[in-house]
Amino acid sequence: MQIDVLDIKGAKTGRSIDLPDEVFGAEPNDHVLYLAVKQYQAAQRSGTHKVKTRAEVQGASRKLHKQKGTGGSRKGNIRNPLYKGGGTIFGPKPHGYGFKLNRKVKDLAKISALSHKAKENAIVIVEDIQMDAPKTKHVMDAMKSLSLDNKKALIVLPEYNDNLYLSTRNVPNVASTLLSDINTYDIINADVLVLTEGAAKIFVEEDEKAEA
Repeated sequence: MQIDVLDIKGAKTGRSIDLPDEVFGAEPNDHVLYLAVKQYQAAQRSGTHKVKTRAEVQGASRKLHKQKGTGGSRKGNIRNPLYKGGGTIFGPKPHGYGFKLNRKVKDLAKISALSHKAKENAIVIVEDIQMDAPKTKHVMDAMKSLSLDNKKALIVLPEYNDNLYLSTRNVPNVASTLLSDINTYDIINADVLVLTEGAAKIFVEEDEKAEA
């Protein structure tokens, strides 16, 4: 898949990168996409929900009245779940919602997400962004030049760039991440995937290593 490299003003640089078809031209597997997104969202849940059982609520432990001879039903203490203020039966307890996915399944999900973006022509490659200091306006102007100011964009970097990270932090609908940290949810959640030239070349280099 041949994609032209653009500068931050949206103009073609005359260079292009041929992204490997094994990653960007594969047939997407929607089921593993569902599993990967479900795993990511499940891991975000705090799981701190909690109610008190009859052993934890306040109240005396004495028996309300004698067992027999009252004409009424048998009763234990006031913390009985059947009374107002009593404990809760089978209520929620703190627990995690995360579950395991095999590495091959997660890799296939990531490839499927990248292939979806390629089929939708939602991948843009820009030359490596150099910034001497954090400047939000610089990133906003670049997004506008690339016609991405009204879209949710994910900028993928080959290595950590503190100035760029600080510059994108306050830009609505724009996020940045390292290529090594990218996950299926981030790819699916973005309208457009913005690969820097350095990040795009890593895909090519990895493909060449696999073929060697």
